[in-house]
Amino acid sequence: MKKSIFFIICVAILSLGFIQDQLDKELQKTIQSEQLTPPQKEESANPDKIELGRLLFFDKILSGNKDISCATCHHPTLQSGDSLSLAIGVGGKGLGSIRKMGKNRLRIPRNSPEIFNRGAEGWHTMFWDGRVKQLEDGQFETPAEEKFPQGVENVLAAQAMFPVLSRDEMRGRISDRDINGELNELALISDAAPQSVWRALMNRILKFEDYRQLFQKVYPEIPLKKLGFQHAANAIAAFEAEAFTFEDSPWDQYLAGKENAIDLSAKRGALLFYGAANCSSCHSGNLMTDQKFHNIGVPQFGPGRDNGKPYDYGRYAETGEWKDRFAFRTPPLRNVAITGPWMHNGAYGTLEEVIRHHLDPEKQLQNYDPTQLEKQLQKTYKGDEQSIGMVVETLDKQLLNAQALNDDQISDLLSFLKSLTDSKVTQLKKMVPQKVPSGLSMEEDLSRATKSY
Repeated sequence: MKKSIFFIICVAILSLGFIQDQLDKELQKTIQSEQLTPPQKEESANPDKIELGRLLFFDKILSGNKDISCATCHHPTLQSGDSLSLAIGVGGKGLGSIRKMGKNRLRIPRNSPEIFNRGAEGWHTMFWDGRVKQLEDGQFETPAEEKFPQGVENVLAAQAMFPVLSRDEMRGRISDRDINGELNELALISDAAPQSVWRALMNRILKFEDYRQLFQKVYPEIPLKKLGFQHAANAIAAFEAEAFTFEDSPWDQYLAGKENAIDLSAKRGALLFYGAANCSSCHSGNLMTDQKFHNIGVPQFGPGRDNGKPYDYGRYAETGEWKDRFAFRTPPLRNVAITGPWMHNGAYGTLEEVIRHHLDPEKQLQNYDPTQLEKQLQKTYKGDEQSIGMVVETLDKQLLNAQALNDDQISDLLSFLKSLTDSKVTQLKKMVPQKVPSGLSMEEDLSRATKSY
C-alpha cells in the first residue's frame, strides 16, 4: 500500500514537472516573439535634482490656494494614486479615501493614474487623452502650443507643466482665496497666458531660501532670475522617475531567467495574455501599453469634461475625429493589481470586473452597477439608453470578437497580472518628507488613507 502511494506521488511530481517544463518552453517562445526583455533601470539623475523634485512634489506651494500638492493625487502610500474613482482637486481636505470635497467644487472628471515606471525609455505620451506628446525629433505637442517653453527635458517633465495650470486640479478659481485668506494671485491670471502662471509659480517658490539654494546647486549655470517652471518640472520628473520605478516583480524575475519566480497559474495566464485572450494587442511591449487610444465601452459618470459636458469624450476632444469619441489611452500594467479603482474614471473596484468588461464590453456597460461608486458619483451615472448608445457607437472593433474565457482562465489571467507587482511598491512611506521648504502643512492622516487591493 505504501509503495502504491509513493508511486502515485512520484508520478504526480513528474507530471507536474513535465507540465511546468512545457509551459516554460511555450512562454519562452512567446517572450521571444513579443521581444520582451528584463527592464533596465535608467541612470539616476543628480541626487540634488531628485531631492529638489521630491520637495516640490509634496509642497502645496505649487497650488493656487496652497491646499494641494502633486502628492495629494499621487501619494506613495496609495501606490502612486489617490484610491478614488475621480480625484478631488482644489478646495479638498484630507488624503485618499477620507478626502472630502470643498464647498461648491466638482470632481476632477478622470481617475488619477498611477505613475510607476514613467521614466522608462519609450514613453512618448502623457495623460489619459494623450494631450502631451513628445515627437520623434524631441519636440513636444502640448495644449500650450507655441507658448510651451524651451528646456523641458523629457515627456514626464512636460506632463508636470500642466496640472498647475488647471483651475480644478491645482490653480483655483478667480474668486478664490488661499488657506491664509490672501487673494490667489495665480487664479487671477488669464487661461490664455500659461507663461505668466509658470512665472508666478517660480516667484512663489524662490521666495524660500531652501529652494533658492537647491536650485542653485542643480542649475549652477542659470541665474535665479532666469529660472523657469520648466526647471522645476525637470526636477519633479527626475524624482518621479527615481522614486516610482520598480523593475523586480516576479514577472521581471521570470524574464531574467528565474523560472520559479511565478507559479503555474501565472504562467498559464501569461500565455493567455499574449495569446488567445489577445490582451497584448493593446498592452504591448515592456511598457505594457501601445500608448494608443481605444473606446472600450467604459460607463460614463462624473461632471464631464470641457465642451463635452456632461460627458467625457476622451481623445475626441484633442483630435475632433469621430472615431476617437470615448477613447482613452491604454494604461500600462505594472503593479496593476494594487492600483485600483480601474479604468480612466475608476469605474471598477476589482480587477476581475475589469477583465470581464473587456470580454463583453457592451453587455457589461448595459448591466453596470453604479452602487459600487461613491454616493456622490452614483447620482452622476449616465446609464440611460441614449448615453449607452453613444458610447457603443464607436466601440473599438478589437473588442467585438473577444474570445470567451471560463472562470479558471480568468483566474489564471489574474494570477499573471498579480505577478506584475513589485513587492517594494507597498513600502514607500519613507519617501514622504517630514516638512517642505514653504512650511505648508503635511497633516494628512496617512494611516487612515492607505488602501489594499
